[in-house]
Amino acid sequence: MVTLRCKIHNQLYSEMKQYQELLQHILDNGSRHEDRTGVGTIATFGYQTRFDLKAGFPIVTTKRVPFRWVAEELFWFLSGDTDEKNLRARGVDIWKEWADEEHTSRFGRKEGDLGPVYGYLWRSFGGNYPEMNGFDQIEDLIGQIETNPNSRRLIISGWDPRAAGQVDLPPCHTLFQFKIENEKTLHCQLYQRSADAFLGVPFNISSYALLTHMVAHVCDLEVGEFIHTFGDLHIYTNHLDQVKTLLQREPLELPRLSMKGAENKKGLDGLIALSYENFELEGYKAHKKIAAPVAV
Repeated sequence: MVTLRCKIHNQLYSEMKQYQELLQHILDNGSRHEDRTGVGTIATFGYQTRFDLKAGFPIVTTKRVPFRWVAEELFWFLSGDTDEKNLRARGVDIWKEWADEEHTSRFGRKEGDLGPVYGYLWRSFGGNYPEMNGFDQIEDLIGQIETNPNSRRLIISGWDPRAAGQVDLPPCHTLFQFKIENEKTLHCQLYQRSADAFLGVPFNISSYALLTHMVAHVCDLEVGEFIHTFGDLHIYTNHLDQVKTLLQREPLELPRLSMKGAENKKGLDGLIALSYENFELEGYKAHKKIAAPVAV
């Protein structure tokens, strides 16, 4: 029994040790690049991490990550909404830098209107923005899982080259694919074209882990792995001190994600109806927050 407990502890510990290894990989192998923000980065190209969602919920423990913000942003994406004011009304302001009049007016939009970003692309791909007259990828995904679980086409694309030049910040997490193993276990792989390793990646890990839990629940499946594949993986030069602080900390055990009051929420309608009140992150312990500036 003691040996089993040690194995479980080591697995919970190693799951998020991967995040520190990712940061160290950039420091050890990255090269200096100039970028659109003018801040500059240390960047590598091509990297992958894998998280066993049955081992615990993958949320960074070497600094505190606001799980409610992660969840509310994901619900906002799934709703198809692109008005930043509606997200901020939920107490989440992580998109505010791209939603002021200076940024939106470049595209002839009012303050708060982000244009065809994630939510629109997921729910109305190829549509005539702001009309929701495009292809609903989320609806199609749930339908395919329910009718053809062996499909190799369980894919959501967040990259539309026609829309990429119409927004201030085109999607960084670009494409994700689900795979159902033995008709019962749901795996998810994300390809992220551009990744801010210190500020963005901790959000991305937990967001797609949560999404996998949600899709598994509404389709009566179990969660499997979340595989995170990166293109341009970088640390901004004004985050280097924060990264060094984080690397000195020991990861803590992962929490568990539980659901409540969601038994009857199934299919597409159930997925869209899920809210923060349906989730509880049990046993989340983390080191204190490390503040860092956003590169806009």
